[in-house]
Amino acid sequence: MTDRTPLQPDPERPADAPLTLVVISGGTGNPSSSRLLADRLTEKTTELIRGRGRDVSIRHVELAPIAVDIAQAVVTGFPDERLKAVIRQLAAADGLITVSPVYTAGVSGLFKSFFDILDDDLVVAKPTLPAATAGSARHALVIDGQLRPMLAFLRALTVPTSVFAAPEDWGSSALGERIGRAATELTALMTTGVGAAIAGDAWSGYRHRFGGEAARAERTAADVDFTSALMRLAAGGAPSQRDTGA
Repeated sequence: MTDRTPLQPDPERPADAPLTLVVISGGTGNPSSSRLLADRLTEKTTELIRGRGRDVSIRHVELAPIAVDIAQAVVTGFPDERLKAVIRQLAAADGLITVSPVYTAGVSGLFKSFFDILDDDLVVAKPTLPAATAGSARHALVIDGQLRPMLAFLRALTVPTSVFAAPEDWGSSALGERIGRAATELTALMTTGVGAAIAGDAWSGYRHRFGGEAARAERTAADVDFTSALMRLAAGGAPSQRDTGA
């Protein structure tokens, strides 16, 4: 069995340790408006975090280059090694920025499929900033109608302010103000460690998938005694005389 490294926040981690921000962009165009919005949110959040005296490392996850990997994982239920590496980045992150393009009044299928393959406990209490771009302001409610509920199901800790950008928003000061407000909220959640505290204190109360990427080390496949009477019975075998007391 392969050993798993605990990916949930380490209680012994120094309070001033560098933070990790993972930025997920579901755009497929080149250039991509979703990536443009993600970059603006990342730039402002990084500025604010460093303004508080903390260092931060940025990890960009572009979904377009791994679209085939995502589709295969949806069909088979087993992510390949490249996709596993991305999932591990999410599990180890201190905060997330998620940006999806909106098509026909819904988040993109690629973006939704990526989150469909994640373990339900992977982003528990993870500070998360939801954002979206679209070709029309008619799609503005998609963030609160679809993106937030999806993140709520995964128990992510979303910031109060979401950011939506339609074509007419890019030159407006209002978009910059929303970006600043959302980045301030994400910075506060990441630098105070509230998400890590929630995940650490309430971890046993959540439902976890055996052997999942977010599983803690104390109960993984490497810790299970597959020679026990219970495991032999589960495999269709018979208990030994010692097990039955005969």
